[in-house]
Amino acid sequence: MRGLTRAGSDRAPGGTQAVITVGAVLAALTLLVAACGTGGTGARDEGPAHASAVAGAVASPSASPSGTYKRVDAVTLVKDDPAVSTTVKSELKPCSGEEYPVDVTYGQLTGGSVDDVVVNVLTCADAVGIGSYVYRDEGGTYKNVFKTEESPVYAEVDQGLLTVTKQVYKKGDPISSPSGEDVITYDWAGGRFVGRPPVHTDYGKTGAGSESTPAPDS
Repeated sequence: MRGLTRAGSDRAPGGTQAVITVGAVLAALTLLVAACGTGGTGARDEGPAHASAVAGAVASPSASPSGTYKRVDAVTLVKDDPAVSTTVKSELKPCSGEEYPVDVTYGQLTGGSVDDVVVNVLTCADAVGIGSYVYRDEGGTYKNVFKTEESPVYAEVDQGLLTVTKQVYKKGDPISSPSGEDVITYDWAGGRFVGRPPVHTDYGKTGAGSESTPAPDS
């Protein structure tokens, strides 16, 4: 849970009842922190990256108590990645102050000993995804094992699987109101991500009665 801080506590005298009460409070707080830290999908999400994080070493991030989660400098990771296009790199700059248009998610996708890193690069004006990438830790160095730069796009960790959502626009659709979306789920097999048939959803004019159907092969 972002923004959660735990203040130090002193054990006050008062016998067994006081000790039990304090213990119960601490136990409840521990459960709350654990629940907020992992979320329902087994992944950790971060907000936009800050310029202050850019100075950190990408290959040697600090580990969390779980031993599998290592925070990375997502901005430097993308900028130093030769697989990322120059177009995306040119868009990767602070939108306001020190805020970069980057979403970062940590989760198990490839079965490694360290959580994989999913990075989405967005536009500043409309927060439209222009590039999604997955990085896998291999011997302390993060390797790009997935990328898509077919905007608008957004990648997520969903129950140990990679899902990629691509908005579908028809002629005349404003950027805020696409006509539908395609969602592709990827499995990790044989050292690479293998996509399942996409599922297409038509939003409909009122947002009600939309249907999800497998998209036709193109």
